[in-house]
Order: sequence, then structure tokens, then C-alpha cells
Amino acid sequence: MEKLVDLEFSAVDMTLDENGDHLRPSDVRDNLQRAIDICHDTQRLVISNFRLLSTAQGDDRYREYEEICRLAKAVKVSSITIPSGEFGTPFNEEVEHLREMVAISAAEGIVTSMHTHVGCLSQDCDTIQVLCDNVKGLGITLDPSHFICREDGPKSYDKVLKYVAHIYLRDTRQDAMHVRVGQGEVEYGRLITQLEQSGYNRALTVHMPPLPDTDQMAEMRKIRLLLESLL
Repeated sequence: MEKLVDLEFSAVDMTLDENGDHLRPSDVRDNLQRAIDICHDTQRLVISNFRLLSTAQGDDRYREYEEICRLAKAVKVSSITIPSGEFGTPFNEEVEHLREMVAISAAEGIVTSMHTHVGCLSQDCDTIQVLCDNVKGLGITLDPSHFICREDGPKSYDKVLKYVAHIYLRDTRQDAMHVRVGQGEVEYGRLITQLEQSGYNRALTVHMPPLPDTDQMAEMRKIRLLLESLL
């Protein structure tokens, strides 16, 4: 958090990962007030979104999600990103699951969005469109990198821009999911213009893990300045 403040970021996207070392979904379920206190200690950074990576199954995942939505409401987070089903998941099963998740979040005034990700149902724009049309209120967290770096070649995501509720950005090539800023193929200017035309007014989130032998602080500063120059 301190490094993000030093880099002059104004907000942070927080991942709730059951296999991570920070705040886990089960922590939220077991002690909501403690989770609220943790989320209030963010060095003056606003939390723009929760990204959920849960291992809960069956009805437990919905009970857990209820607590996470209560946490989001308490700390004024308006959107939660969830993974879509893995590629091969029965379509009707995924629709029912997403409807339940959206209904839970809507009760707290929170938007549920599925992460566009290779290897999941959300890797395909036609499938995304049908899911969003069948699950009213569902949004997507657009990750352009997963439409650029893929075995079947780059794909356009223009037709799903109207569903975007959150966005993750890093520089990407066809042969590498993450490269140094300026060495990839993400057309930031075109993307931001398209988002503005679609009425998008939420966060632009840098989702960029460290690269080997690279100054992470310099890369984070570079992409912040790049995005700011385009707004």
C-alpha cells in the first residue's frame, strides 16, 4: 500500500484469495468485522474492486459470497470480480450459478462481474454476450491481455464493451501475457476511447505482477503516467 501511495496511485484493487497470504474469503466469512477493519487500513487508498478467488463449493460458496458482499457494502466497494466457469462447464449450470451470485450482490447494491480469461467460458465473446443477456445485471471485468495472448490468435472484444464493469490492464504480446510497458500490443488509446463511448466511468486497474530483472516500481510508474496522459 505504501508503495502504491508513493507511486501516486489513488485506489487499489484487492484480491481475496483463499490460497493467498493476505485477506482470504474464509476470513471474511468467519470474522466480518475483522475483515472490515483490515479493508479500512489501506493508507488512504480507495478500494475500487474486490477480486474473488474462492475454493468454496456448493451452497457454501453462496453463503461466503453473502458475507463478502456485506464487506463490500461496509467499505463502499461497488464491484466484485469473480471467475467464470472453466471451459467445458455446462452452459445452463453456469447461468444458474451466475444468477445466484448476481442476486446476492444486487441485494447489497454491488455489481458482480466475471473475469474475461483464457481457459474459461469467458474467453469467447459470443459466450460472454449470451451469458450477460441471460443473467440480468451481470457485468464483465475486461482483461484485454486474454484476447491478445492465446493459442488461436488475437480476438476482438469490441462487441462486449457494453458489459464492462471493471478492467485490468498490462502490456501483452501474442506470445507473452505480460511484457514491459511499451513492448506489447495493447492499444490503450483506442481502448479508452471505446470505453468512453460505451459510457464506462469506473477504474482503470493496473494488474501487473513483477517481471524478472525489471524495476517493478519504474514499470508501475510508467503505466500510470501513460494512462493519465490518455484521459
